[in-house]
Amino acid sequence: MSTTDILAARGKRLAAGTGALATAVALGATLFAAAPVQATPGPAKPYGVVTAKAGLSERQYPSTDSSVRGYLRHRAHVGLVCKVRTQSVGGNSVWYLTREERGTWVAAKYVTNSGLVKYCKDVHRTRVQPNRPAKHTVG
Repeated sequence: MSTTDILAARGKRLAAGTGALATAVALGATLFAAAPVQATPGPAKPYGVVTAKAGLSERQYPSTDSSVRGYLRHRAHVGLVCKVRTQSVGGNSVWYLTREERGTWVAAKYVTNSGLVKYCKDVHRTRVQPNRPAKHTVG
């Protein structure tokens, strides 16, 4: 017996005892409970969530010696382009390049990633870098 048949049988039993209004309410509630939950779209993957309670500095290069370009709060979501292995931070030598316009780096020690983050050597980047003009060839 299909779900529709079961719901129809329930509706008929309810209509016989309580009237059309009660049937409509009960059938609507049953259908609502049986409806699948639709997923809400999240940020584009891969992305990371900052786990550091005090927040996380965004760096110009993947090193703590590099200048700070921004700051991410605790639980902030940040898009990730790729990763490299460089300076170890708390025993973790992975750094992520962020998807933000600035193209900053964050230490993976303080970011929980969602989705596969490829190594930067495996990512083909065709976009023009900030403050660098695109090269045009004459042919």
